[in-house]
Amino acid sequence: MTFRRIKPIVVKEFRQVRRDWVSLMLLILLPAFLMLMVGKALNFDVKSVRLAVFDQDKSSQSRAFIRAFTNSGYFTIAADVTSYRDIETSIESGRALAALVIPADFAKRLDRGEDAPVQVLMDGSNNNTATTALGYMNTIIQTYSANLRAEFMTRRGQRFDPPIELRPKVWYNPNLSSTKFLVPGFIGFILMMSSVISTALSIVREKESGTMEQLAVSPLGTAEIVIGKTLPYFIISLVSSAFVLGIAFVFFDLAVRGAIVWLYLGIVVFLFAALGQGLLISAIAEKQQIAFMMAVLSSILPTFLLSGLVFPIRSMPWLLQILSNVTPVKFFLIIIRGVMLKGVGPDVFWRELLYMLLFAAVTLALAAHIMLRKRRAA
Repeated sequence: MTFRRIKPIVVKEFRQVRRDWVSLMLLILLPAFLMLMVGKALNFDVKSVRLAVFDQDKSSQSRAFIRAFTNSGYFTIAADVTSYRDIETSIESGRALAALVIPADFAKRLDRGEDAPVQVLMDGSNNNTATTALGYMNTIIQTYSANLRAEFMTRRGQRFDPPIELRPKVWYNPNLSSTKFLVPGFIGFILMMSSVISTALSIVREKESGTMEQLAVSPLGTAEIVIGKTLPYFIISLVSSAFVLGIAFVFFDLAVRGAIVWLYLGIVVFLFAALGQGLLISAIAEKQQIAFMMAVLSSILPTFLLSGLVFPIRSMPWLLQILSNVTPVKFFLIIIRGVMLKGVGPDVFWRELLYMLLFAAVTLALAAHIMLRKRRAA
């Protein structure tokens, strides 16, 4: 097997792709466009939570307490209500997501150094937003209470030293931005989808156009045909990955912390795994519509549900945790997040590289075996 023997198939495939400019632009630019759209649309950060305030005290202390919420940047005052009925109306209409109820004796209790209970009412119909907002409110109230306690004891000539002092320091993503976590995952998701679908249609297109018989009677071996059909889409996918990484850097401020060579090592191995899956589908399916459906179902659903892109794998039932190993994206996400966010190298993710190499070898071998069997039957 030499490149000289494979070259005619590679050239033929490139010419076929070049004639179809629409498909070529879709292969190169659509992943970058999807990266931009999905990255901007899907964001788990919660900001400007609409808050209804029922301030029954109307004191300077209660107003300072409310300012602690608005100054945090996470809350905006959507309604200044005067009854529980107004709170119910605000939350039911969607005008407010949460309500803060301050009792009438709020300031008096604080002046006496007593506990001053405040009530928080939350719209739980969106549990993710509600949980995040509750976490923000809990942090704000605890911080405000600690400051009040310190001021109260200082006025009495006492020193307030909490037995445990929290000194948090977040590594790799100091602002805990969900974009920093999701965007590398989207890169794997989009590359997987575009690579599998494009290659899944390659051999099926030959079958439908009747040129597959010409390949079958050619002196080329089955492995050479597989490599020749794979190589052009591999190069196109590499170009597409550069566009996607550029979009992540320009629009999401996501630079590669580690060495770019380790990132592209992971991308190259991952693309071989994705192209192997696409070629296997292409060898099995007889119609482009069937190949397209198989490619979509086998790439999008497992990638979105079982790769750890959105849902943590450790929280899944054990059966789904086992099934999650069928998608190479699960292992690619560990690599790309490790290189882009943590700056790690292959000494950390060599197991993931080996798995994707094994996945690529198995799928490419199966695709070659099926094609060989069909050639002999022809």
